[in-house]
Amino acid sequence: MSNGNGRVRIVITGLGAITPLGLDVESTWKACRAGTSGVGPITQFDASALPTRIAAEVKGFDPVAVLGVKETRRTSRCIQLALVAAREAVTDSGLDIASISEDMGVLVASGVGGLEILERAALNLHQQGVRRVSPFTVPSMIVDMPAGMIAIEHGAKGPNFAVVSACASAAHALGEAAEWIRRGDATAVIAGGTEASVCALGVGSFNAMQALSTRNDEPERASRPFDRDRAGFVIGEGAAMVVLEELDSARRRDAHIYAELSGYGATADASHITAPEPNGDGARRCVLRALERAHAAPADIGYINAHGTGTQLNDAAETKAMKAALGEVAATVPMSSTKSMHGHLLGAGGALEAIIAVLAIRDQYVPPTINLDEPDPECDLDYVPNVGRDQRIDLAISTSFGFGGHNACLAFSRVE
Repeated sequence: MSNGNGRVRIVITGLGAITPLGLDVESTWKACRAGTSGVGPITQFDASALPTRIAAEVKGFDPVAVLGVKETRRTSRCIQLALVAAREAVTDSGLDIASISEDMGVLVASGVGGLEILERAALNLHQQGVRRVSPFTVPSMIVDMPAGMIAIEHGAKGPNFAVVSACASAAHALGEAAEWIRRGDATAVIAGGTEASVCALGVGSFNAMQALSTRNDEPERASRPFDRDRAGFVIGEGAAMVVLEELDSARRRDAHIYAELSGYGATADASHITAPEPNGDGARRCVLRALERAHAAPADIGYINAHGTGTQLNDAAETKAMKAALGEVAATVPMSSTKSMHGHLLGAGGALEAIIAVLAIRDQYVPPTINLDEPDPECDLDYVPNVGRDQRIDLAISTSFGFGGHNACLAFSRVE
């Protein structure tokens, strides 16, 4: 079905997530609505020698119980999390993949893949020699393997690969998956992102860049997007997946439709390898492209899930970008950063935040930005500080920006 402008309409019929806020979608959303922090002391390795000793970890996840001993031994944590999230999304969608197996795509993003596997292999090589390097090192660390293993588990034989654009990766994955369906390369797609970089190499590398918060004594208050006292992001882990399909297909099988992925924008800053363009011009163009493709105006936006990392440069640049893109409307649109609760999931963040935007539409509720006690004067929009609110939302957008100047924006519309 087109939207009256000859454009095929793509909808979301399944959601799956495993995050620092919960082991599934609904528990994650419940915690998000309540303003709960998922940040705490690092438990996955001894971080005592590092400046940052906190992270947003997935808690209570036993991969052996869920995947079995064999699968756990030969996979990275980011693959394990991806498999769990994809199972939930597929079950939620009710889609009979076997009936469309050759036209079922999988597009899963990650910023760095199995980083802890690379760390372990390098240590073994250096300390014990090449014979102690696992034969599963390469297949468990490479970024495309979550998509490959999801396809194997579900028998999805359509297009299958990974997207890597740093912290914009998962948002690009959803947007590009929709394009697969529009151009006829797939009937439906499992799309999303996964990341598990809470290891010494991951945390230590971001510490070397001075990118992480070191508020170790108050972990639940460390992620502070748009606050005057923000001092770096909190690294997180998790996976989030959606099932995308064409609207007519979803209606024919009487599927539950969460929302339409109505717009997608992708641009580049072409400015700096890590810092955003100071005036947010790349982000501005990205938002306007998504709105144009959604056939929407700034006044139509009911909620913005901001990239909102809690770094000095990002939050100021994103605020400028929104003002430039939306004009006078920018001051009236509620815009929250849920990274204040679930941390920064890096390459998986865009998918989780897309799901949160979709659930905001479903429940007509805007989740808060917690820890926003004293806004930075440069950050003067409505960031929904500390307490969520009921809100009419017919259109929500989610922004994601990554090292390398990568920008992505997704627009989601309510389907009657």
